[in-house]
Amino acid sequence: MVKIRLRRLGYKKNPMYRIVVLNSTTKRETAPIEQLGYYNPKTKEMKLDKKSALDWISKGAQPTRTVQFLIDKCNEDGTLNYVKKTGEKLSKKAQAKLKAEQEAAAANAENAATEASA
Repeated sequence: MVKIRLRRLGYKKNPMYRIVVLNSTTKRETAPIEQLGYYNPKTKEMKLDKKSALDWISKGAQPTRTVQFLIDKCNEDGTLNYVKKTGEKLSKKAQAKLKAEQEAAAANAENAATEASA
């Protein structure tokens, strides 16, 4: 079976990957059938030959879960369509406090609306 997978490059704690087409029974460091592009997870930089990747999938190659995600998020020119999250991560206590404040504000607004209509 032919797979489309990531091949790890780079040094310790600084990974960089090549997106390659391999036979599933071989090791990841062997010579690939074809190299489709590269992906750097630290800088979110990617270059992928999307047309060739989709061609391999139509021929029966199985992409790994990560490679399938990258193909789905890829633009037509082969770059990654990455949108940085702008929200803050809150602890469970902070989330509960925020939810309680929102519920209290909604209740106050509802009470004000009923008093104004009465």
